[in-house]
Amino acid sequence: MTLPTRKHSGLSAELAASFARLALSNITQAYPYKLDHVLTGLEDACHPRDVHPAFYGSYDWHSAVHMHWLLARLLHLNPQWQTTDLGEKIMHALCAHLTPAHMAIEAAYFQRPSAATFERTYGWAWVLKLQTALLDLAADCPPAGAWAQAVQPLADEMVARYQAFLPIAAYPIRAGTHANSAFALLLALDYAQSTQHFALRKLLTQKALQWFGKDQRYPANYEPSGDDFLSGGLMQAALMRRVVDGCSFADWWAVFCPAPHALQTWLSPVPVSDRSDAKLSHLDGLNLSRAWCWRLLLPELPAKFQAPVQSAISDHLAAALPQAASGNYMGTHWLASFAVLALVDP
Repeated sequence: MTLPTRKHSGLSAELAASFARLALSNITQAYPYKLDHVLTGLEDACHPRDVHPAFYGSYDWHSAVHMHWLLARLLHLNPQWQTTDLGEKIMHALCAHLTPAHMAIEAAYFQRPSAATFERTYGWAWVLKLQTALLDLAADCPPAGAWAQAVQPLADEMVARYQAFLPIAAYPIRAGTHANSAFALLLALDYAQSTQHFALRKLLTQKALQWFGKDQRYPANYEPSGDDFLSGGLMQAALMRRVVDGCSFADWWAVFCPAPHALQTWLSPVPVSDRSDAKLSHLDGLNLSRAWCWRLLLPELPAKFQAPVQSAISDHLAAALPQAASGNYMGTHWLASFAVLALVDP
């Protein structure tokens, strides 16, 4: 059977294959690894793979999760890969990692009292993004159904954590790093919509409106901070686009939109001074996530924004895409996922 090639502008076949090979390498590279693990005694000392048998690579847990998402997403975008050597390698890797036994251990880790805030909320969001991709992939890649079934208990745990945490979270986290609230809500909304989880969608929507619905003249010129990989303002705009209808979003944007001099901050890529620095290299991710957010927002923006935003998307991609495919491991262990978000993800 010949599987069709899906059209996806911006992501060439060569770049997609490069990202896939990079992700395959990352998810099995055990070290260096940044273990986020609380020791309550010597008995808690462990190797990363002991507690994270699926997500032990890619430098840290959340990057390992979204490198698996990247593989699932690329396989869905390129169904013809299923009959190629690259596709077989992807399917073999996902079969090896996303097993019921591995997922049971990953889910059990969250039951440790010391893991109450583990990966809140960035890693939670990426688990739901991964599961969304697996469910999408299962429609034309039969093995993905088993992967999704294996991951579902972990996804259920993440949903339960959102439902427990959001009602007691009085304030959003606006920083452009892992704890960013708008990013967490946006990725979880994808899952809620895909699975028709109406209670989760209602909670996410209510929280988005509560936290961001009344913002005015966002001070974009206060961004970025030194190790941002997200724009707090653009992320919340991308989120609000999802939770209000078109007319209401136009009204919201008119009030939220930064002043012209401040808006310029979001239209020009940021320079990166040292890509071997694990924190400073975040700024390559900021360039990619800005391109992603602008691409999401573009259809909803007034006519006067169309040309400058189109240029900004191109400029940000040109600045950061080369770093996603090759370079220092401080970037390559995670940037490709954000490149695919910027290029093709809805």
